[in-house]
Amino acid sequence: MHIQFAELPVFDQERAKAFYIDHLNCRVVADQPMGNDGWRWIELGFPGAETTLHFLRRKDETPSEGPVLVLVDNEIEVTVQRLKSRGAEIIAEPRPAPSQPGRTIAEFRDSEGNRMMITSR
Repeated sequence: MHIQFAELPVFDQERAKAFYIDHLNCRVVADQPMGNDGWRWIELGFPGAETTLHFLRRKDETPSEGPVLVLVDNEIEVTVQRLKSRGAEIIAEPRPAPSQPGRTIAEFRDSEGNRMMITSR
């Protein structure tokens, strides 16, 4: 058993899709019309993961205070450098996780204002 998708609130589906493909190497799993208002069913997959990201309509423009999702990545420094080089906002540089000895964490904000955390295994 696994989780099929995690919901991610976005304003602009195209901008969010481009961010996750360009910055985090995601691939498009689904992208099809959903309703008459132009909103689409989009799912993106991370390399090696079964669970996908599904975009849902964000309700307001307030950036999230806490992390919306926690991503696991054993190359956090490389990922943070890639995010920086492509203009992503880095909230916290890689550092030891205060509550998980032996793990490293970093935080960034995506194109839609979502605060995201990256942690090592």
